[in-house]
This record gives sequence, C-alpha cells and structure tokens, in this order.
Amino acid sequence: MEKQVEVEVEELRQQLEKQCLINKELQRQNQDLEQRLQEKEKLLQELHTHYHDLEFPPPSGDEIKPEYRTSRAAVIASEPIQETLEIRKSRVKKTDSETGLIVKAIRKNDFLSRLDDEQIAMMVDLLETSAIGRGSEVIREGTEGDSMYIVAAGELLVSQAGRDLRTLTSGDIFGELAILYNCKRTATVKAKTEVRLWSMERQTYRTIITNKSKKKREQLLGFLKTSRTLKDLNDVQLSKIIDSMEEVKYQNKEVIVREGAEANTFYIILKGEVLVTKSVNGLQKPIRRMGKGEHFGEQALIREVLRTATCTADGPVTCFSIDKEVFEETIPVEHLELFDDSKMLQEAQAPPKSSLNPTLSLKDLVPVLYQEGRYLGDPVTLGVGGFGRVELMTTLNHGKYYAIKRVSKKHIVAKRQEEHMLFEKKILKAVQCDFIVRLHAAFKDTRYIYMVMEFCSGGEIWTKLKEVGRFDEQIAVFCTACVVEAYAYLHKKSIMYRDLKPENLMLDPRGYVKLVDFGFARELVSGGKSYSFVGTPEYMAPEIIKNQGHDFAVDFWSLGILIYELLVGSPPFSSSEPQNIYAKILDGALTYPPYLSEAAKSIISKLCRPRPGQRLGNTKNGIKDVRHHRWFGNMNWHKLRMAQLDAPTVRLIRKGPCYINFDRFPQDQTKADEEFSGWDRDF
Repeated sequence: MEKQVEVEVEELRQQLEKQCLINKELQRQNQDLEQRLQEKEKLLQELHTHYHDLEFPPPSGDEIKPEYRTSRAAVIASEPIQETLEIRKSRVKKTDSETGLIVKAIRKNDFLSRLDDEQIAMMVDLLETSAIGRGSEVIREGTEGDSMYIVAAGELLVSQAGRDLRTLTSGDIFGELAILYNCKRTATVKAKTEVRLWSMERQTYRTIITNKSKKKREQLLGFLKTSRTLKDLNDVQLSKIIDSMEEVKYQNKEVIVREGAEANTFYIILKGEVLVTKSVNGLQKPIRRMGKGEHFGEQALIREVLRTATCTADGPVTCFSIDKEVFEETIPVEHLELFDDSKMLQEAQAPPKSSLNPTLSLKDLVPVLYQEGRYLGDPVTLGVGGFGRVELMTTLNHGKYYAIKRVSKKHIVAKRQEEHMLFEKKILKAVQCDFIVRLHAAFKDTRYIYMVMEFCSGGEIWTKLKEVGRFDEQIAVFCTACVVEAYAYLHKKSIMYRDLKPENLMLDPRGYVKLVDFGFARELVSGGKSYSFVGTPEYMAPEIIKNQGHDFAVDFWSLGILIYELLVGSPPFSSSEPQNIYAKILDGALTYPPYLSEAAKSIISKLCRPRPGQRLGNTKNGIKDVRHHRWFGNMNWHKLRMAQLDAPTVRLIRKGPCYINFDRFPQDQTKADEEFSGWDRDF
C-alpha cells in the first residue's frame, strides 16, 4: 500500500515538473511575441511618420491614423520655370482603354484629382510610355527625382530601408511629389515582372499648369474688361476680382438665375451656352442665347436689384462667379462705373417691391371645409394664436389656396400692438424672398384685419418635430440653412426678426422652410439698439432679459436655440415657470446629450455666447461665418437659394387632403367686437 502511494506521488511530481517546463516555454514564447509586437509597433510608428513624405498611397486610408507634426516643416525652394518653354515631347497616342485607365488613376489620387478636366486631358496627352525589365529599379531611395509614374501593366515592389512595403499594379501612381518640386525619393521601386509605365517629367508638368493658368487668367481679364461696370478698374484690381471668383458647374437645364429672385452674384460663362428666357403670360419666352466670355449679373455687385430674366444651362455649363459680399471686400465701390442699365436684359433697377395681388378681393375667398373626421363640413383652421386664427381659403375661379390670418382689431388695441401690426404688413408687402412667406393681399372691416398669405401645405416644423421627437442632422441642417437665408435677407434690409421658433417655420410643398409671423420684427439702424422686452421666453437672448439694449445679435442667439431644439426635441433652457427659464438663460450653462455631433455642439455654443459681440454671425464677417461653419459643410448655399436642392424634409410631409399636415381645430363661432379708433386707416 505504502509503495503504491509513493508511485502515485512520483507520477504527480513528474507531471508537475512537466507542467512547469510547459509553463516556462509558454512564458518564453509570450515574451518573444511581446518583443516582436513591440518591434513591429516601433516599425509601424516609423513608417507612419514617413508616410506624409511617401509618394505611394497607403493600401487603405482607414488604416493610417493621422500623426501630429513634431518638427519644423521642410522648406521647399522654388525652381525657375522658363517663360517661353514649349513642350516638344512627342505626343503618344493612347487608346480609349489606356486613356480610361490614366484618367481613373488621376481621379483617385488625392493630389492629382484637384486638376481640372483640361489639365487632366493635357496630362493624358503628354504622358510618355516606357517598358521596364523584371528586376530593374525604377526609382531608388535617397536619390533626387523629377518624374511621376502610372503603372500601365505589370507589378512593382515598393521597399524602404530594405523592408518591403507594398506591391503596385495597373492604375497605381507613384513618385508624384517629384512633379511639384525637387525632392529625395523616400522609397525604392523595383519591377517584380515585366512592366509598362506612363511617365511625365516635372518640367513638362509645370509648363502645362503654368501655361494653362496664365492663358485662363488673360482670358478672364479680357472678359472682365468688357463689363461696363468694371471697365475703369486697372489690371491689379481686376486680378483681385479673379482671385475671389469661383468656378461653378451646371448640368443641362439647370437654372442659374431665376427671374424675380434677388440678385447677388455676377457670372462669366467659361464653357457652354446659357439660354435667357422671360416670363410672358405665365410662359417662358426665349430672349437670347449667351456663350463663352459673355457675362450676366454685373449690376448685382453694386445695386439692390431683382433678376429680370431666367438664365438656364443649355447643355453642361461652367461659369466663373463672384458674390456681392465677396466683391465688396475686394473692390471699393467708388472705383466702379454706375451706368443706367434699366434697358439691359439681365437685370433692372428693382421696382418698388410689393407682392400684393391687386385683383384679389375678400369676397372672392371662400373657406375650405374638412372632408372627413369629427369636424366634417367645418371650415379648416390651420392655427390659433394669441392674436387670432389662420384659416384655409380658396378662390372660386381658379382654386388657388391661401392661408388667411384674421386678427381682432379690438384685441390689437387692447394689447397695444397697432404699430407691430402695421409694421408686419409693411415688411411682408416689401419682401421678395423665397424663405419668407408671401403676403398676397391685406383687408380690413370693422371687426378684423385680414392678411392673405401664401399657403405652405407642408405644415409647421413644430408639428413635425413633435411627431418624430427630434430631427436627424441632415433635416436640422437644411431647416436651419433656410432660416439663415431668411436672416441674411432681413438683416440686409435692417430688420430684426426676434421671434424664431419651430412654430414660426412652415414647409412649402417641396419641403423648403419659410419664416412666418412678423409681429415682433423691427427695423433698426446700424449701430442702434432696441430696449423692448419681446420674444418667446425659451428663445430670448440674455441682453433682452437684462434690458441692456439689443440688436441683430438676438437673432443669432435664437438660431442656436433652434438648432438645439431641432436636434434634441426641446430647447436647452426650459421650465413651466418663465422666471426659471430666464434664470437658466442668464446662467448660460448648455448641456448636450451624448448623441449630438461635435460640429452641432460647436455651432450652438458659438451662436449662444452670452456676449452679443462675440456671437457667431455678429462679428466682423457677419452671417458669412455662420454659413462657413463646419456644421454646414455639405450645404451648397447657391443651390439652396436657387431651390435646386432636394429637401430632406419632404419625407416629413404627409400625402392627402390639402390640410393633412396641420393639427385640427374646432370652428370659432364667436364674433369680435367692432373697433372704430382709426389706427388702421392706412392698412
């Protein structure tokens, strides 16, 4: 028995020893692996720091994390380029498939893809071909280079400091830094197989770009000199304008400017043809055709004008354009020739602006009735507010819909709102902006003021927000951009809005947002202040609450609050008690839910800065800073103004009867008292 126990103990001891040896071996292997991993990590770090110098794109953009620069940037000395250098290289004919391969390679290259179509075409034309034998070096690490290459066929191996990095195959580009400046090669490239390459030298490339740029500049200078507005400017000033202009491309049938719209951009046609049409009895009548070198919209740079014709791209069109606000920062207006171009086709001096329809009368309008539900047969009410109701009306003859705001005159007098009411009519009568609801007519009788407004069938943003809880960023960006355009228009006309909130934003049938309700709007001279306590508590700026005097900066504060509410579903400062709201606003502590993007948090915090002088939109560059904020990074402002964007808000609009997108309200059976004080004699 004792012997058996000894045997078992011995077996256990041997097993333990064996296990110890295994554990030691595993430990050694782990240490070995760890060391190899550290070496690889170090190697990767070295490679990463070299990557910005490398002329070979990494296999996948996702795999390389950006490195922060820790050393001074290398100085690149410029090389002289011969003024009169002609390209004498023999042009190599390319097949369609070869051209396709080269163009595709250029388009996917981060640097070369910035070239324009003409420059790419010239490159394709001038690339030379060469055959490389297997095992031959194309470029060697450490040597100076003056050529870039595109792989036409075969495989090449890229190595650095003796380590293989990657393989290049058909369509890959390498060595492209050499066509910019004289730099040392950072890797060796050797042919793994028989290889065919397309190549170009730096001198050829720089000549292409330089000659092309000079030619284009001279051409643009010539075009600008034919403008009557700019003819007295010298070449230095015209050159400044060219430096501020941007290239814009339009597809066939795309509207570049629309008749009746506010003009703020000047265009030169670089490529293609533009058809000019004018509205005659509701139809677009062709007036003329414009081609390369012709320009339109020059008066937009120096006067407040409306477009008097529609200009549409006839086939693909490329224009060079400059906006009024950019232009004004470039050239002092006193240097310009102010000619009378009232007979010119493109622009005319703006007529006295009024959108009122003189043929419409109150008796022409009949109420639209609910066609189903609990209010079947009752007149449709679109909204009810403290000052009255908005009802849906139509005309007997042509069936157009109108939203009619009906307000009790007695109530206006009781609340001392006569001035606000008159100012609201004055503003709406004058505005010609696609982001502000139109006033078609205004009437009065002994009991009510009636304002016949454009009907926005998509409903209120407020209703939509409550339906979905909160908007995704794309919808919030679009809605806010529409408000920014409305603000730009109003502020330019010295009007503060002062009542921004989702309830005052309506959707038209296409999903574009329009500002409604100008009861709190006010004209303000530049540098002036208003001291009235006005607005909606959640949206009020601190300076209104503090009675410090306020100006246009309050509109930017409320824009920040709006963005927050659209993205979160409720405003940042809220309470059932107004005084608590005001206390929170004055505390100014904004807290953000975790799902908000960094860009959204950034724009909200910049718009909601407590000091009005530091608020985004209210500093030196004005509303431009709002437009240029990264939250609007994907917004094409020009296309938005031209109503050429597909509104993401359309998915919020329900289909059905014309009132389907509005809450339902019971009919108002009461009648307001008559009012005869005469405050409305000019209404």
